[in-house]
Amino acid sequence: QVQLVESGGGLVQAGGSLRLSCAASGRTFSSFAMGWFRQAPGKEREFVGGISGRGGTAYYADSVKGRFTISRDNAKNTVYLQMNSLKPEDTAVYYCALQREPYALGSRETQFGSWGQGTQVTVSS
Repeated sequence: QVQLVESGGGLVQAGGSLRLSCAASGRTFSSFAMGWFRQAPGKEREFVGGISGRGGTAYYADSVKGRFTISRDNAKNTVYLQMNSLKPEDTAVYYCALQREPYALGSRETQFGSWGQGTQVTVSS
């Protein structure tokens, strides 16, 4: 399957911004959506947002709506997560994943495969 590698995480103060990247190996099909998930210590992995295969439609969890923006550049096999107005509760390991079914826009873990290893985002007060 496609190999995904996240990068761009780090330590940032509340109110700051970070941009995460998810690079995919080889070619990716534009018919497959990509999703971002996160997992905080002691909590379940949760859906952050997703983007359709060609990037025309992006959708988000209520907790990040208006603050986070997902985009993709299929020519570079890369998906981005722009995070603005960060809050301490955004602290988590962030993962990107490939939607299993073509033309689907999922928000559940089971709908995605080819998970990356994650990148740590820490937001301080």
